[in-house]
Amino acid sequence: MGVYFENEFGKIEITNDCIATIIGLSSMESYGVVGMASKSVTDGIVNLLGRENLQKGIKVIAENGVVNADIHIIVEYGTRIPVIAENIKERVSYAIEKYTGLKPGNINIYVDGIRL
Repeated sequence: MGVYFENEFGKIEITNDCIATIIGLSSMESYGVVGMASKSVTDGIVNLLGRENLQKGIKVIAENGVVNADIHIIVEYGTRIPVIAENIKERVSYAIEKYTGLKPGNINIYVDGIRL
């Protein structure tokens, strides 16, 4: 599932995985973010994801030209979590508008862990 655009030249589809990758890369640029998080359903253990699996820590719902996202992150110890979350929201909103032309909706940040 994703977002479709159509014009006289053809059809364009932006998948949710593509949008999740854009969100993940822009989130990783924020100061204090160690990485994206993925919970194991069986254990409840939080895993740190590498750059190749960024979209696994992000849930994207793109409907009617609006992108809503849930972002699961791991932060660095000693950083201010509200400041990091606000910075991520700003970066992600900007990246969504710039690269996809869609409007950002609800951007929810979940801090799943802290690393030293």
